[in-house]
Formats: sequence, C-alpha cells, structure tokens
Amino acid sequence: MPFALTRAIPNTFANATMQVATAIDVALARTQHTQYVSALSFLDMVTRTLPADDQYPDCCFVEDCAVIANGAALITRPGAVSRRGETPAVRRALASHPLIERIEALDAPATLDGGDCMHIGDRMFVGRSLRTNEAGVARLRKMFHDLTIVEIPLAEVLHLKCVCSPLGEDRVLLARGTIPPEVFRGLDVVLIPNGESYAANCVAHAGKVILAEGYPETRTELEQRGIATIAIPMSEIRKADGSLTCLSLII
Repeated sequence: MPFALTRAIPNTFANATMQVATAIDVALARTQHTQYVSALSFLDMVTRTLPADDQYPDCCFVEDCAVIANGAALITRPGAVSRRGETPAVRRALASHPLIERIEALDAPATLDGGDCMHIGDRMFVGRSLRTNEAGVARLRKMFHDLTIVEIPLAEVLHLKCVCSPLGEDRVLLARGTIPPEVFRGLDVVLIPNGESYAANCVAHAGKVILAEGYPETRTELEQRGIATIAIPMSEIRKADGSLTCLSLII
C-alpha cells in the first residue's frame, strides 16, 4: 500500500512566498488540507502528517523537498532560498529509505524543486524552471542514473506539474497549449482545456484521481476513461500558488 507524507498548514501560511491572489484564510486552508488528507484514503493510501513549522510559511508544500523513485530519495535544495530550511524535517521522515541522499549547500549553485519532477515508468520528466536549474538536473541524473531524464524548458509556470501530472498506467494529464504533447512520446496523453489548466495537477493511484473542485470538463474526460474521481476545494491553497501534488510526497 502506498504511503503519503504530508505536512500541516503553519500559522504563517498567509505569508506564503508565491501568494498570487487575495489574502489567504488560514483557517479555511487548514480545513481544505484536512479534506485533502482524508481524500488520500480514497486512493487507498496510508498517510503521515508532519507538524508545521511557523518559520516556513510554505512548509505544507512538502513535495518540493524531495524526489522519490525506485526506492531512492533525493532531498532537494529548493530554488527559493527562504524554503531551504524545510528540508531537514522531511529528510528525518524519510530516514528509513534504503537509499537517501541530499543536495548539499556545497553543491551550489544547484537548485531543484520536487514540483518540477514527474516520474513515469522508466523516465523522469524534469522542468527547467526558475526553481530548478541545470546543476540541479545534473544532480538528479546522478542520483537516478537508472532512469532516462527528460528535460522540459518552462517559461510561464512555476513548476512542471502546474500543467501536467501522472495518471498511472502510462498516462499523463496535460493542459492544452502548455507543453507539446510530443514530449511525452509513448504515453497516453489526456488533454484538457487550457481554461481548466489548474486541474491538470492531480493525485492519482490505482485507477482513481483526486481533482481540484470546479473543473467539470476535466472530471468528465477522466470518468469517460473509466477513472474514478473525487473533487475537493483548493481555493486557499491555490492563493499560495499551490496545487494538489504539492501537498504530499507519495512513497
């Protein structure tokens, strides 16, 4: 059974680094986070939630702190300097992993955010973004040498998984007009309207998907393909430029 690591919403969440909308309602964000953790059981996942750390307003976005694949975990060096103190707690939580390494300060200027990394089959797609640079990708290649690393240049989104996410069974969900579908050669690319691009970030397992609430065309597209869905509210998480995958590390 898969395991999902999450982290609670801090009291300082209203000061999140990438706040993109009106003031964040922290209490409502906590309610939505609780709904998210509950929804992970819909995917038959066991969950563990780390305590929040008010020093780090973005600490609930635990995905950015590690990349996990094939029994190995790479603790990242986030592109936002203000977030680098989030990683030690995640490293301790993953300490039982058979193989765990970290990008050290001595590896500078390497930066890597987990939200830029998408593992599907024998490939790891990685976005070259404002948060993940060439040296970070090189460190990823060294760690996951058994995978083919496919770089995708990004210009208008924070992370790769802002516009796509894995659906399992060699499928990927992708917002039209963002990344050329040809990048995902050999995969079943499920395209959704650009106007519902936020819904391209989902959490999937065993033929089931958690979606953000309010994207009917995406939900219909998935259900017509035989994928069971559950939709949850994400308004306050989105105000911090966060999405569904940001809130967990799937092991």
